[in-house]
Amino acid sequence: MERTLEQHFRIDYHYNIYFTDGLFTLGNNMLREFLTRLSTPLFKQKILFVLDGGMLEKHPKLFDQIRNYFKDIEDVKLTSEPLVLPGGEICKNQTKNLEQIIAAVDQYGIDRHSYIVAIGGGALLDLVGFAAAIAHRGIKHIRIPTTVLSQNDSGVGVKNGINYTGKKNFLGTFAPPIAVFNDAAFLQTLDNRSWLSGISEAIKVALIKDLPFFNWVQQHAEDLRKKSSSQMGELIFRCAELHLEHIRKGDPFELGSSRPLDFGHWSAHKLEQMTHFELLHGEAVSIGLSIDVLYSYYLGNISEEEALTVVNLFVQLGLPIYHPVLDNEDTRVVLLAGLLDFQEHLGGKLTVVLLESLGTGKDYHQMDHTLILKAIDFLKIYSKEKGIINGAR
Repeated sequence: MERTLEQHFRIDYHYNIYFTDGLFTLGNNMLREFLTRLSTPLFKQKILFVLDGGMLEKHPKLFDQIRNYFKDIEDVKLTSEPLVLPGGEICKNQTKNLEQIIAAVDQYGIDRHSYIVAIGGGALLDLVGFAAAIAHRGIKHIRIPTTVLSQNDSGVGVKNGINYTGKKNFLGTFAPPIAVFNDAAFLQTLDNRSWLSGISEAIKVALIKDLPFFNWVQQHAEDLRKKSSSQMGELIFRCAELHLEHIRKGDPFELGSSRPLDFGHWSAHKLEQMTHFELLHGEAVSIGLSIDVLYSYYLGNISEEEALTVVNLFVQLGLPIYHPVLDNEDTRVVLLAGLLDFQEHLGGKLTVVLLESLGTGKDYHQMDHTLILKAIDFLKIYSKEKGIINGAR
């Protein structure tokens, strides 16, 4: 006898993105009040902090500040020491970093009623989020992004992961954080490259979703390049807002093949690998976007003037539009293989977002290699004409 039991249930996810300046200063009660709202009477919740080593060099007194901040919070117990790991993409390339987090969870008895708090750039947040998702089948994690890119993009989403077998984000999970705290104070110590590279993700989402926002970035490009805190704050807020809106209204767990927020990323991910991560993610994205914007022009979707408006915005911001690794034919073949990697990661048929117009994206299921190479050739010549070397003039 054949029988079937049907099952269906829905899980609601809820998390807020909080914006502040000086999260761990004693007069700032934002985090304290958040933890108090989630506390359980007569029960101390443990917190394990995982810190980005590169960030910690610029904020050497951070954990002392954290200790002082939590000193009078009765419902929370800090682990005796934070776990410090290298920041940047390298932390996602070595499984030993994942194992260290799991070992710390075991050592300090971090359970499903406890918290793992990651403070660092997007790569560290990806790593810690993945560890939190698989330890005990899921520990609550809090993200405190410290770079422009992680505050406006990677740190506010639902994805976590590490690189494996040379493939970016080959292992990962969809596990939303319980909260994200964007602290503007961390941005003040960023070097110019890290400050600027995160802007490329704002341009990305503006190009496919919000033309007025793209125009705003254009109008404030000089202020952003000169590290205006107020303008960067506005950019981060709007970019994060657009990312959250897409996650909320779209396909948050990427069950389909379309990933609009990966506009420009099929080549960017490959470029990071090809340059041995010499390129920052946001720098690779500015090159990838330049390629795909020109490709959209060659398709006839946008005008040459519109395409150059985008490319010139990257130039004005000091972001790269080309890299010498693409100078020879062999490496270009490697880049084109990024389309297959992209398709494999999504599953199903190839789906790449290109511009239908400025401010509107459209899915395409194939790309003409000849037109991609034409775009690369254009960017090589154009960058030489502009006197650009890896984004600098």
